Amino acid sequence: MKKALVIILLVLSWASQADSIKALNVDRAVPNSMHLSFANDSNITPKKGDFKIVNYVLMSNEEGERWAVITLTNLSSGNRELGEEHLLALFADGSRFMPMEFKLGFKGNETQSVTVSFADYKFPILSVYSSNDQ
Repeated sequence: MKKALVIILLVLSWASQADSIKALNVDRAVPNSMHLSFANDSNITPKKGDFKIVNYVLMSNEEGERWAVITLTNLSSGNRELGEEHLLALFADGSRFMPMEFKLGFKGNETQSVTVSFADYKFPILSVYSSNDQ
């Protein structure tokens, strides 16, 4: 009887946790041709690197979590490491932020996709860029 009660409590606990998890929704896939012109008074720029963004998909949820799936190409023929300092997101209020910490290794001329978090923020992401996309 005790085992059955423990199992029921575990199932109920798991079910209540599942209800509190908010799934991400795809906001949109963004074409590279979109041009935005917010002032950058603080001159916030991504670290120079050999990475070019091919495309990206923006995602969020009702709690304000901001995520992006970004496909990048290493423009160098040598191995390179992509980190959060190589990317910036432009938000709808003109703010610019790096994603949460991450590292991803690239071989020469390799293209890869990475999913990164831009934490929680009230305004949506409008674009994501690297030093080679400006």
